Parts: sequence; C-alpha cells; structure tokens
Amino acid sequence: MTDPDRPGLVPARGVLSQALLDALRTGRLPVCPPAALDRADPWGEDLQLALYLLYELHYRGLDEVDDEREWDPDLLRLRRGLEGAMLRALRSELRDAPRRVEEAFGPLLTEPVAPAHSISHYLEERGELWQMREYAALRSLYHLKEADPHLWVVPRLSGRAKAGMVAVEYDEFGAGRAEAVHSRLFAELMADLGLDPAYGTYLEHAPAPVLATVNLMSLLGLHRALRGALVGHFACVEVTSSPGSRRMVRAMRRLGAGPAAEHFYAEHVEADAVHEQVVRREVIGGLLADEPGLEADVAFGCAATLLLEDRLAAHIETAWQRDASALRVPLP
Repeated sequence: MTDPDRPGLVPARGVLSQALLDALRTGRLPVCPPAALDRADPWGEDLQLALYLLYELHYRGLDEVDDEREWDPDLLRLRRGLEGAMLRALRSELRDAPRRVEEAFGPLLTEPVAPAHSISHYLEERGELWQMREYAALRSLYHLKEADPHLWVVPRLSGRAKAGMVAVEYDEFGAGRAEAVHSRLFAELMADLGLDPAYGTYLEHAPAPVLATVNLMSLLGLHRALRGALVGHFACVEVTSSPGSRRMVRAMRRLGAGPAAEHFYAEHVEADAVHEQVVRREVIGGLLADEPGLEADVAFGCAATLLLEDRLAAHIETAWQRDASALRVPLP
C-alpha cells in the first residue's frame, strides 16, 4: 500500500543508486561493485540520487521502506562514503573561497547589476509559463521541506544564536498557524500552476544540480561538526531571498500564475528582509561570540550554497536558452 505523504522509490541512475534501491526494496545490505564509489562523479546523477534517498529516510521516510532502515548501519556506512565524496569535492572547488564572514557575505549585500546566472531575473524579464512550472517543480524538492533541515542546528546552538534561529524558524513554520507554514504556501503555489503538490512528486524529474542543493542542507544539518557551515548556508539563503522574491512576484503577476503563486513570494519579500538582520546579527554574531573558531565554517557554508545555486541556475538557463526542458523528465 502506498503512502501519499512519502516519496516513492524512483528508477536508478547508475550502479550506486541501483545498489541502494535493491537494498531498500529487499531489506538487505547494499552491494556495490568494487571501487564504484571511487569512480563516481560527486556531482553526477548516480551519487546525488543515492545520497538524496538516504537523506530522505531522516525526513518523512520512503514509501514501502521500513522506518527502521533510517539507522541501518550498512546504509549509514554507504551514506558516509557518499558524503565524503561530496565534501571533498566542495572543499576542493572552494579552496580559494573567503574564510571570513565579512568577505563571504559582503558582496551579497549589494545586488550585481548583471548577474551571471539569475533565474528570477530570467523569469521576470522573459520567462514563459512552462518555464515557471518547471522551476516550481524543481524547487519543490526544497520548498516542500523548507526550514526542516535547518532545525537540526537548534540543539547545537546556545544563547543569542539559538534564540535568533528559533525566532526566524518560527516565522518559517507559520508563526503557529498551519495555514501559513511556508511549505504549505508553496504547495498552494504549485496547485495554482497546475502541478501536483504532493511531497516528493517530482523527484524523478529532478536532475543532479537540483538534488545537490537539497543534499547540501541535509549534509550540513545532520552533522554537528558542520553546524557553522549550516548557519552559513541558512544566512546565505535569507540574505539573498528578499530581492529574488520581489522579482518572482512580478514574474508571477506578468504570467498570470494565480494569487497563491504570487502570495508565496510576496510573503518572503518582507519576512526575509527582517530575517536577514536577525540571522546576521544574532545567529551568526551569537555563534561566533560563543565559538569564534567556527568563522571559516560559516564562510564555507555561504560559499558552498552560492556555488551549488549558481551551478543549478546555469543548468536551467542553458536548457531554456535552447528552448529545451531543464528536467530529466519533462512535465506533461
């Protein structure tokens, strides 16, 4: 019997994801060919899908997979190997990135006149409705679990940092009102665009660059040692959200996407402008007052977020400029 609140298992994209899917279906341990992990592309479809499915066990679980598999030592061992490959690739690509918070976040406080890749600019200026629908389907992997991975850092903070983080998360979860939870608002946006708002519907459609952006949050959130990087990721999202959301409101209005579609981004324009100040002053400021040695980690989290978001934007824009779908499986 299927569970509509849990994503189903999707087709494999290589030997790693095939070994994992076989293990999830049979209840056995994952068996990979020798050296498969060493040969895997850390940004490829195979590794990113396998990692995404393993992380999903810590969220709502996977349809027809026993909840006990969340802490299966063999699956955790595989996850550790996949995470190691992704982290090594990130650290290698970001070896010259800023290591101080001011250097990492300073450029984000002033919008570039002509950004290299900006999907919100593209959609505002010349996007078509089919492209907006694709973008919403891709982003659903994040927005239908919006704020969830960031909660993992709360018990790892104290004082100002914890209080500031909880204040921002309280707003993300609707300030106590179920109808205002941001993930629910995004589901209503999807319905306005004629998309299926069920959790995990578009996993099979999502290419590796999308999976990587969501996997980054889960990776940083699940490891206490990476708490500084998760704060950097969270701060980067909040600092860059408001201007992009303003453009998305205009894009939704121009395309006639519907009131719920427009409302989701309108909600983020003012809220995230306030959140930006709280995150920078209280969350980052409080964390570094308590643990100044984490500054390089906070900067790393910001740089990693920008790297993967830019890679995703480039993937989408390259496809759309060819009038092609940015999805692995185009929408009906």
